Order: sequence, then C-alpha cells, then structure tokens
Amino acid sequence: MIDRDRFPVDPWRLVETSFGLDDAGVTETLFAVGNGYLGLRGNHPEGRFAHEHGTFINGFHETFPIRHAEQAYGFAEVGQTIINAPDAKVMRVYVDDEPLSLDVADVREYERVLDMREGVLRRRIVWVTPSGKHVRIDFERLVSFEEKHLALMSVEVTVLNADAPVTINCQIINRQDGEDVYGGTPTVPRKAGFDPRKREKLEERVLQAQEYWQDKLRSALSYRVTESGMTLAVVADHIVETENEYTARTLVEPDIAKNVFRVQAKSGVPVRVTKLVSYHTSRGVPARELVDRGRRTLDRAMSEGVARLYERQRVWLDGFWNRSDVRIGGHDDLQQATRWCLFQLAQATARADGLGVPAKGMTGSGYSGHYFWDTEIYVLPFLAYTTPLWARNALRMRYLMLPAARRRAFQLNEAGALFPWRTINGEEASAYYAAGTAQYHINADVSYALAKYVRATGDDEFLFREGVDIAVETARLWATLGFWRSSDGVVDGEGESFHIHGVTGPDEYTTVVNDNLFTNVMARFNLRFAARTVRDMAEADGEAYREMVDRLGLEPGEEEGWERAAEAMHIPFSPALGIHPQDHVFLEREIWDLENTPPDKRPLLLHFHPLVIYRYQVLKQADVVLALFLQGNHFSDEDKLADFEYYDALTTGDSTLSAVVQAILAAEVGYQDLALEYFRQSIFVDLADLHHNAADGVHVASAGGVWTALVSGFGGMRDHFGELSFDPRLPVSWPSLEYVLHWHGTRLEITITRDQLRLRADADGDPVGFSVRGTGYIVGPGEEVVVALDGQGPVIAGRPSLQELGEARREDGSLLSASVPTVTSSIPIIAGVADTEHGADA
Repeated sequence: MIDRDRFPVDPWRLVETSFGLDDAGVTETLFAVGNGYLGLRGNHPEGRFAHEHGTFINGFHETFPIRHAEQAYGFAEVGQTIINAPDAKVMRVYVDDEPLSLDVADVREYERVLDMREGVLRRRIVWVTPSGKHVRIDFERLVSFEEKHLALMSVEVTVLNADAPVTINCQIINRQDGEDVYGGTPTVPRKAGFDPRKREKLEERVLQAQEYWQDKLRSALSYRVTESGMTLAVVADHIVETENEYTARTLVEPDIAKNVFRVQAKSGVPVRVTKLVSYHTSRGVPARELVDRGRRTLDRAMSEGVARLYERQRVWLDGFWNRSDVRIGGHDDLQQATRWCLFQLAQATARADGLGVPAKGMTGSGYSGHYFWDTEIYVLPFLAYTTPLWARNALRMRYLMLPAARRRAFQLNEAGALFPWRTINGEEASAYYAAGTAQYHINADVSYALAKYVRATGDDEFLFREGVDIAVETARLWATLGFWRSSDGVVDGEGESFHIHGVTGPDEYTTVVNDNLFTNVMARFNLRFAARTVRDMAEADGEAYREMVDRLGLEPGEEEGWERAAEAMHIPFSPALGIHPQDHVFLEREIWDLENTPPDKRPLLLHFHPLVIYRYQVLKQADVVLALFLQGNHFSDEDKLADFEYYDALTTGDSTLSAVVQAILAAEVGYQDLALEYFRQSIFVDLADLHHNAADGVHVASAGGVWTALVSGFGGMRDHFGELSFDPRLPVSWPSLEYVLHWHGTRLEITITRDQLRLRADADGDPVGFSVRGTGYIVGPGEEVVVALDGQGPVIAGRPSLQELGEARREDGSLLSASVPTVTSSIPIIAGVADTEHGADA
C-alpha cells in the first residue's frame, strides 16, 4: 500500500526520504504535529508549495448563516467552521540571496522524520546552490504536550564548503485573511469537484486585527473573530545561536510580523534560530489579555530553556507509551502504522481539556473542525482504558453542551436533551437534517461512552456529580421520541411494544426510517443505564441523589418508565432470512450489486444522488454490525454470524469508520483472514491515503478504531455488564500481541500467543477479576495469571458474497436480487403488462 523506498519501515518513526509535490496535501497531514489544543500541519518551513497552510486551534471558529434552498422550522440556522489561525511556521532560508525552494533546488540529501517517541518533527537536507555552495539545513518542530499553548521550531544552517551570506526570514502570517508574497491561494492544485467532507469557504474578512507590536525579537499579533466574537493572540520570540556575525531586522503590520536575521556565515560554522510561539484563544476575553498570557507562556519557556522543553516532551511521551502501546510481534510495518495511529490520538486529545475532539483533530480543516459521535464510539474507549483523565475531559465537553442540547430537544418537540450531530460551540451545525439531526443515536452514543468510562475507572464521583445529568436527559428524549404500539403478540405480558420512528442510523446511505436497529438497541441501553444510575445514586449517595432530583426535576417513577420502554423496545428480526433487518423496511428495498459496481463510481456519495442510494439495500458503514459489537451480550453467536454475512456484502466501506468494526466482528465470528484484511484497510487509511482525502486531515476516529480492532478484535477484550473478559482471535501470521489496559486504576499488561494468554497486574494496583472464555480468574497486585488457549476461535474461509443469497426470499415471498442503478436514454418497455392486466385494447 505504501512506497517503502520513500517511506521505509521504522517501528518508532515515520520517515520520508524524498520530497514530493504531487502528494503534498497527504504528507502535510501525515507529518502534522499537535497536542489536542494546537495543531500545525506538516508544511515545509519555506512556506511554499502547500495544499493547505494549516495552523488550527481546537474550538477556534467562525459562524455564518446557513442558507437552505427551502427553509423549514427547526433547521439548523447558524453554521460553524474552524479558522486557519495565523501561521508561525515560516522560516525561510536564503544563501547568497538565493531562496531555498524545494521544487527547483539541487537537493543532494533529504530526510523528514516524525519521531513518535520524542514528539518532534525533523527535516535534514543538503542543498547545492547555483554557485556551488553545499548547505546543510536542519529543521525541527515541536508542539508541547505539557505546555498546552506552546510550539517550538528551529532551523540550523551550515555552509559546508565556503563562506557565504545567509538570511533566515521568520514570519507570522494571517493566512485566513491576508496574503504573503506568494499569494493566498494554494500553490499545489486541489482536485475540483463536489465533496461534502471539506470545510466551508468564508468570503468576508474573518480576523479583525487588534493589538500588534514588536519588542526586540518578540512579535505579537492579535485578533477578534468577526461573527463568533472569539479572540486570539499569537506571540513569538527568537533565539539566535551562532559564532558568526549577524544583524536583525524586524517589521510588524496587522497581518504579518517578520524577524529577519542576516548572517555572515563562515564555512562550517552553523547558525541556529529557534522560534518559540504561544497561541491563546478565548470565547470572550479581550485580545489584549491573551497577548499578556502569551508573554507569560514565552517568559516561562525562555527561562526554562529549549533543551528542557525537549526533555519534558520525551518524558511525557514515555509515560504515554507506557500506558498506551500495542505491540504486534514480527510485523514492523503494522507496528509502525499502529504507533502512528496511537500518536495521532494523543495529538488529537491530550490537551483538548474539556473541548471536543474534531473529526480531523487539528491536522486539517476537513469536516470544518466539527465534533461528531466519532469521539464517543471510536476514540473514547481508547482514552478510558489508557488515560482516563482525557476521557473525563471529553465527557465534560458533552456535559457543558447540555443547555444547548436541551434547547435543541425542545425545538424538536422532545423532552430532555438532544446532542447536535455536528458542532463546535454546542449548537447544531448540520445543514442536511436527514443525515444529520435525524441521527438521534448520538444521544445513546454519548451515554454509552459515559458508561464505558465509568465501567473502566469506577469513577462514580464524576457519574453522580455531572454524568448523571447526561444519562437522565438523554433517556428523557427517548421516552418522548418513542411511542407505544399494541399488538396481538405479548410483550412482557402487556401486549405492547416500544418503537422509534423517523430516525437515521450510522449508515447514512439509509435515512429517516422507522425502527433502525442500531438506534433501538442503543436507546434501550441508554434507558437502562439511566434508570440504573438513578437507583445506584439513591442507594450509594443520598445527598447527591437529592441534589440531582432537585436540579433535574426528576419525577417519581420516571426511571420505571424508562425501564419499561427498554424492556418493550422493538428489535426488528426477519424469520424468513434469519437476520436482523437494519430497519423496518430495509429488506423491502432492492439490493445494490456492489460486486459489479465500477470502481470509478466509488464512493457512491460523490457519484449518485441521495435519492438513488436511499432506494437500495447498500451501506455506507456497518450499521447493524456495529450494534452487534457494542451490545454483543444481547445477540447470540448465531445472530452475529448470520447478520455479519448478510450485511458484509452490502457494505461499501465508503466511510472510514466501517472497516474497523467489520474487522472486529469478522474476527469474532470466524472470518479470520477477512478480519486482517479489514484491519489493514483501517490502519493504512491515512498512511496510504486509501480514501483519497487524507489531505484534509487525519481520520482520528479510524485511528481510535484501530486500537479497538487490536484490543477488542484480535485481543478479544469485552466489558459487558462492567465485567472484564477475553476471548482472543490472534491472526495466524502474528506470533504475539501485547497491549495495556487500565482497569479501576490498575495497570494490566496482556500478552497473547497462539496457545496462551498472560495477564500481569502492576504492583501498585488492586486485585482485578476477569474471565477468559467463560472461566473466571483474579490477579493480585504484582501477580501474573497464565491461561492456556485451545485455538483462536472458529475459522471460516473467504468472505461473504451476494451470490450466497441464492434463492433467498423476503417475508412476502418475493425473491432477493441484486442490480446496479443504470442510466438510460430511452423509455423502457415492460413487456406483457398491458395484455395481462388491462387487455389488448386498454
């Protein structure tokens, strides 16, 4: 999948050995650095030849009116999009007044490295100038994990074979509104055409200049955002280290600050310029105060020293890898890709600090910097089991959004709260309600993540203080959104069932349906979890319970109503096909023949009108299969196998969220080779640009899913009912798999081989109970338990195919058949209709 001459295998580093212009957007994403608050795309310091000059800050956004072609009550009215913050990455080098420009330079050596142990991006080149001077240029860039607001970058220039004048031009540029000398448009052509995954374009000026100044080698720019009212300040300082003579010249204007260093370089005598940059943002603090904060950040960093900042970055990452690393025996290529994915999760979440996790992290502007359900389902499990504090911070973001979520529920005539499908500031920003607001399952996803966190950590304090508000308000929505239906059948002796209509599940190729299985299954969980939480509070902490009742106005008997709805929840099932339909009418649709769909018509959303797609049984992502994983304790092994085989052949994988879940279920039901194939599709989705949009930023949720595929898919870990269990599915070609979990404060190391599972607990934890394939064990502090394994589960060759449907028929007896939508220029004639139905003279 990857050009290994250009990107060689290295278990701890992503290495690029030659410069490429054609895929600049992808490599800008792959070599981005960030910390969850601040992100710098992997643009070259020369500031040219970029797909997107990107500097992004979590939550820093502009708002704009959404213009619907046809307005209706309750449509989202105000859009939000991430802003490209002022760019401080520019550090241009001139020798003999000749600029280094990688597209035409005579570059004899080139290596760019993202070191995932040190958290540093490095680039080394040897450039031969037109006059024959050999120049070595070493560049480094770091975004601090410990100092949330701090980035560091440096360039060291050494003329190896002669004396020469050297100039280093350091800049801060407002690229959102202004232009540098090379123009404000991308210097790498972008692909034309419609793509809803890209961010909106803002035509009016966004950043209104506030205070700006230059003090010796320190520069400051600050802004207020035109519509959202947010403020930003960026302050940069410079350190020059050289034995050569040099002078400095500065310039500051509202949209640009320059610090230019002119050096009379001696042969072999280096000049090193280090730039320390601080970014601060706020939703209401005046820009001047943010400038002061930036000063303090830089004063502290300068006092501590650059070397210490590098040391602290390495120590921080040592701790991260100790908590988070997953080791795949004998496959350095997969090991490299795994660590790259895990590193991206750290860069997207570590310092989010109560903000959300954008779908692209801070590596690009794709999806406009919005937060989705991706965090709760695909990212938060990794956080909960490796660094629970980050998971708690992410959940607090949802807690803080409750006022807006309550307003949204009221607007849609429901009780409780409805979390927005896509947002930055808490308000719904999805302009297409069918695949946006209609995805009510976001409520259950948030509650599921809350429960996952509490199960893994035992953090009842957070649950009783803030989390319970999420559980109660989301349950209230289901109670009013759903409705009761009487039938001749008997449900819990009452003859009624509970239904949820007019919703969209995770599969956005099927919208606004009745009784979507994923939604119903997850809503059932949400209702039960809320009822159990309320009861647990009443028993465990009476004071917290009474405060919650007063705060939320909880009525007597509400929790009993939630439980009754959960027990009566309608879960669709087709006796004729022996599977769970994705929704009430899903099986009535015609089947889309994916096996015979031309590759140039994929992904379907870019080549077919939604109405065409909605008429078929075809999936953007594994909808039912995801429910089988998240709520696997409510489905039998036979159910899982039958459902997986039916839906796998219908799933396009047009969503990067799909393959990870398919890998997990494929491993569980026995399609071991297929599981590994899906895993490889997931782990290389960005590194190999498999979906052709890695240029817009990292697929953070897919990276989180990679961890889940390893730990829960091949590692076999589950935590149903809050009980830790293992049933491994180690691929045949893997000699071992090792990963770390944190369970109620105890660090566990799990090692799986073909014939055994070893689980070791750290000495400073508590005893942990767990089971392996149904047999219970307890591991004490500092102890190790070894469990023999009889194989790695069932094994089924090949992959499910539409051909296996054979003579399968629906409940009404009609035959299932597959086809591809066609375009015709003539009116089709349906032979025999007139004769058989209306007579020859009709």
